Amino acid sequence: MASNAHLPAAHAAEVVREFGPYPGAPAVHGVSHDGDRIWAATALGLLAIDPASGEVQRTLPCAADAGTAFDGRHLYQIADSQIQKIDPQSGRVVGTIPAPSGQGSDSGLTWAEGSLWVGQYRDRKIVQIDPETGAVRRTIESNRFVTGVTWVDGELWHGTWEGDESELRRVDPTDGAVIERLAMPANVGVSGLESDGAGLFYCGGGGSGKVRAVRRPGRA
Repeated sequence: MASNAHLPAAHAAEVVREFGPYPGAPAVHGVSHDGDRIWAATALGLLAIDPASGEVQRTLPCAADAGTAFDGRHLYQIADSQIQKIDPQSGRVVGTIPAPSGQGSDSGLTWAEGSLWVGQYRDRKIVQIDPETGAVRRTIESNRFVTGVTWVDGELWHGTWEGDESELRRVDPTDGAVIERLAMPANVGVSGLESDGAGLFYCGGGGSGKVRAVRRPGRA
């Protein structure tokens, strides 16, 4: 595991709520937020979760192997070596592009600035791609496995999970330098990350089957 000695000190992540696990969905592979609902990628497909009640409102059956994103109209879902574009109303797949690794090793997914941003787990990279073609626009390297990625208010964050340690990290989008670290509780993993655009991050909990809400650090 790469050393964190040269990085900013980590602060404890404040987990404010847990959702799940849900019947038939023993693991969470990715997370998104459409402004109203949390979307969790599971073995059942995509679960739309009401963040107020924690109840599953809808299930969209689809292959949901890793990260999930929402562009304001469509959902995007990593399915093996592809990224599927999904109509959230009908659940119909309306387009497909290749995922950047081409090997099924892509992890996180988010939408920002007219691009999809893809976390690559063992490659320890974040890749910005064209949502229509999958062409790579930018690659950012990390020193940890990347398990989720999100943008909020111009800040790029990604999840890490190695061994028993998981963090949420804010990084410089130009060179990947770590700016801020939030350490998750011991033995709590992060398998997917998305901001609600306000004060919370939603984190997939891997094999726990849970989605956790983490308070985003305030800004002066």
